This record gives sequence, C-alpha cells and structure tokens, in this order.
Amino acid sequence: MVHSADKEAMMFLGDNWIGAEPYGPYFKEIGLDAVVGSVGSGMTLRLIADIPGVKYTEGRFLPYFFPDVFRPGNDPVIEARANWLTARRALMRKPLDRIGYGGYLKLAAQFPHFVDYVAHVTDEFRDISDKIADTIPYSSLKVAVLNGWGKLRSWQSFIVAHGKRYEQTYSYEGVLEALAGQPVDVMFLSFNDILATGIPADVDVMINVGSVGTAFSGGDIWQEPRLVTLIRQWVAAGHGFIGIGEPTATAQPYQGRRFQLADVLGVDQELAFSLSTDRYWDQPMGENIAWITKDLTLDFGTGTPNLIAVADAQYLRYGREQLRMTVKDYGAGRGVYIAGLPYTLDNARLLLRAMHYAAHKESILMQNYATNPNVEVHVYPGKGLYAVLNNTHDKQNSELFLNGKHTVVELEPDEIRWEREPQ
Repeated sequence: MVHSADKEAMMFLGDNWIGAEPYGPYFKEIGLDAVVGSVGSGMTLRLIADIPGVKYTEGRFLPYFFPDVFRPGNDPVIEARANWLTARRALMRKPLDRIGYGGYLKLAAQFPHFVDYVAHVTDEFRDISDKIADTIPYSSLKVAVLNGWGKLRSWQSFIVAHGKRYEQTYSYEGVLEALAGQPVDVMFLSFNDILATGIPADVDVMINVGSVGTAFSGGDIWQEPRLVTLIRQWVAAGHGFIGIGEPTATAQPYQGRRFQLADVLGVDQELAFSLSTDRYWDQPMGENIAWITKDLTLDFGTGTPNLIAVADAQYLRYGREQLRMTVKDYGAGRGVYIAGLPYTLDNARLLLRAMHYAAHKESILMQNYATNPNVEVHVYPGKGLYAVLNNTHDKQNSELFLNGKHTVVELEPDEIRWEREPQ
C-alpha cells in the first residue's frame, strides 16, 4: 500500500512480530525500504546499522524532546553528550545512513545551547560518514557471540529498551557494548548452528555470557555431548573461549559439574555438594591475568557467587573467597572466565585484551592501539586514514601504536582526530 502511493516504507525498530525479526530469514521479503530506531548506546546503534536487506538505516539519538528532560533548570546537553560519545564508538565501525532526534520541537527550541550541540553532532556525523562510508575498518580478530538465538537476535542480547540499565542484565550487557566499538569483527552464533555446521573456520574467539537456565548462556543444551565435544576440540586446536557470568551452566549438576566447560574455563560453581573440600587456597595472581588486567580499574558488577578454580588455572580474587577471573591453557588454546562485565571504558579494554590473549594473538594487539583505555583508535586501510577518539569529557593523553610506529597524542574533551596512516 505504501509503495503504491509512491512512498517509502519505514519501520521503527521493535515494531515487528515474531517471524519478521530484522535479522531473520524473512525480513528481506517484507519489502521495507528503511529501519529507524532509538540509539541508547553503541550496542543499539550496531543493532540498527547492521540490519541487512534495507536501503538505509536511521538512528534517533537521545534525549527525546520530552518535558522530563526539556524543563526549566535542566541541561539536556548533558545527556546528549553522553549519548553521542557512547554511540560514536560504534559508528566508527558501522555508520548509520541517517541520524535524527524525536519529540516536540518547541521544547528543544527553548534550549539554544542544545540546538548548537545538535549542530556539532550533525557536523561530526557528516564528517565521519564522508570519510568512512563503504569502507571496511581494520579488525584484529573474528569474535563469535554464542547463545540460543544466534544471528536472529544480533546485538539484542540483554536489551530491554533503549539501552537502559537493568539490575538483572547490566553485568552482561557490557560485553556487547564493548564489542560494538572495538576493532574486531563480530558474528552471532547459536548452539544449533554449531551442531548443524560446526564452528566457522575464521572465528578466533567464542564468547558465552549470561545466567544459568537462560537462552543467553544456554541451559541444558550443554548436556548435548556433540556440542561440548566440538567446542573442546576447537579450543584445543588453538582457539579461545571466554565465559562471563554463568557460562556453559546447567540448572542441575551434570557429570559432576555446574559449568560444563569448567575444564576449558578453569572455573566451576560450588553447589554445596562438596563444601568440605578445601579448594579456596591462596596463591599469587598469575602473570597471564596480570597481562590482561594491566593498569585497569575493573568492575565485575554483581559478580557470580560460589566460584571455585579448577586445577592448573590462574585466578584473580578479591578477598579470600571472591573469585573474579580465571585463565587456563587447554591444549593449544585458552579459556578465560570473568565473573561479570558491566560497561566501562576499562572493562571494554579488559575484554579486548582478554580476547587477544585467548586467541594467542597478544602480539597483534599493539599493531593499532592506544595505551590509555579512555582513548580508542580506528584504522581504515582502504582510505589510508586513522581516527583517534577521546571517549570522555576530559582531556586525555595516550601513547599510540600504529603499523609499528609509536607516537604520543594529546586530545581535547570529546575530540575525534583524523590523521593519515603512517607508512
């Protein structure tokens, strides 16, 4: 009907029914021209920007022009700045085609400094789009996020609405938020995908995240012997597996374990069946964990209770019985476990370093890298350009490593700086 009136058909993200999911197999048959959605975070920006099968995508940035924000005595620029910096990380990986805002224009018009800031955002968006549209950014790794949905719910795990914080999910949501703006290729893999066709050959690291009994971590699918066998073989061949929260967990112990890949991750969960076993020994933090966590201030969120390290695992604990991280060699591969990962800039850097460690690719981490976790580097080999982002509202200094060349950069608050790639 829309096309017969010579108009374009656009859907607001979320206004879809089961069977018509934007990443599902039937979406391209609907005939929509575009999708628009609210950008509450980098994760929600990638959710919109990566949608296939439409002519263009559009993001609506925050705040909406509603009276809860646009009221006397309040400064809407505060939320707008935070929203833009969070989304901009993801935009550097996959630009939207259009941006906008929503709400009552008469409210925004009463805040001229906000209108000026929107002009700044618009200019910066145009500059980014002009420079990197249709360009493939540099990636150091291929990462697969493993859950019950796979591609069907790409970038949607743990989202309820607009990237809002929820007590039950914020300790996991940081994983996708971090990945949204990092120099890695991200794919979403389901358990059935692995059982049907195996693990794609180009994947370096697999990540399983979530609470026991959910589609996020998998629940009792982990009792499937072919699944655990295929993943163990894959890790042992030289790949990396990262678990966060209650990964690979079954509701009831199975074959003596709660975490079915405890032998890969180096950690399991005590269920009060073996309390008299002394497994809470103290030992110095291993050098491998020290490499992953170097110079970072970490936040493990709500954490995960009753964790115990298994044999040959290096681990990090806070206090005598609060285990927070483990690393373990498994054949030629590696497992890494983290008790929780809310989104912070330091936690994003922790995940980046953990992925390179798990994949045995520590050496390429520094190829395009800023030592300050508040600063990120995005490289576009096809254009001979790189961008350095200050993801904070404060001045930042950082060492930069680009194509083997070392330099130091000083950035103004919120700054994005474009340079030619060093030869």
